[in-house]
Amino acid sequence: MQKTLKKSVSIDGIGLHSATAVHVVLNPAPPHHGIIFKRTDRIDILENYRLVPATWNNVVNTTLCSMIGNEYGVTVSTIEHLMAALRALGVDNTLIEIDAGEVPILDGSSKPFVEAIEEAGIETQDLPRRAIRVKRPVTYQDGNRKVTLSPSEIPVYAGQIDYADPTIGSQRFEFKLVNGNFKHDVADCRTFCLKTDIDAMRANGLALGGSLNNAIVVDDHGVMNEGGLHCTDEFIRHKLLDAVGDLALAGGLILGRYEGIRAGHEMNNKLLHALFSNTENYEIIDLLVEFENESPLTYASSFVRAQAYKP
Repeated sequence: MQKTLKKSVSIDGIGLHSATAVHVVLNPAPPHHGIIFKRTDRIDILENYRLVPATWNNVVNTTLCSMIGNEYGVTVSTIEHLMAALRALGVDNTLIEIDAGEVPILDGSSKPFVEAIEEAGIETQDLPRRAIRVKRPVTYQDGNRKVTLSPSEIPVYAGQIDYADPTIGSQRFEFKLVNGNFKHDVADCRTFCLKTDIDAMRANGLALGGSLNNAIVVDDHGVMNEGGLHCTDEFIRHKLLDAVGDLALAGGLILGRYEGIRAGHEMNNKLLHALFSNTENYEIIDLLVEFENESPLTYASSFVRAQAYKP
């Protein structure tokens, strides 16, 4: 069934790229509302113009993050870590009030968002969840970078990265987005960069709020952060965290297997464009999910009924 929050919950921090202080409130929302951002600081325009639905066709920029925008020029960036937490915990409907143009980076992972959502609690609603079932393989490729969605009865995320830097190197990881795996295996994995790239990013107005408190930084001697990595393959795990957030912009749970080779935000959005470019690639279904004695985080482990969704 569809889910929302039991109560509102607040999150405060700074933007990774803007360095702006940000206040965010996640609110309950009715069935079929979806995930919608509302810029509360944009009092210069009508209230309805401040709304930006978090959907793949509203993505307007993918430079080092995913940014969505509406027809009135209202944008919200760096949404992927929050979107990943919402998708992983099965939250379908929420109104996200935000008083700046960028979601706070917090510690650079999804863990603080997961904790905030769990603090608010998750409420089951009275209508079935809509899901997107991948019917045939869909691929987007750019040189040696490649992303693919293929049929699978449960959401699976797999990926590989290859960096010349020996600290990062070649890494591969795969996990099923069920049974709390995201929370336990991926949620605390942080965004990262090479120290040599920081000056160029800041010259372009990016990473102005970045620090060792919200990102892993790698120099010629290894990881600069005190305490090192949370796990040896934290880099690829974070890339898959990003992929969960980027693909959450599909507008529903994707029943398919994601495979990303040297992928990033742009590739992930191109993949969604490719998926939805042909109705033969997918079908929209309603799911009735049986929980029995399993964890509330288990939202795709068993299917009692699946039928074609009819508006």
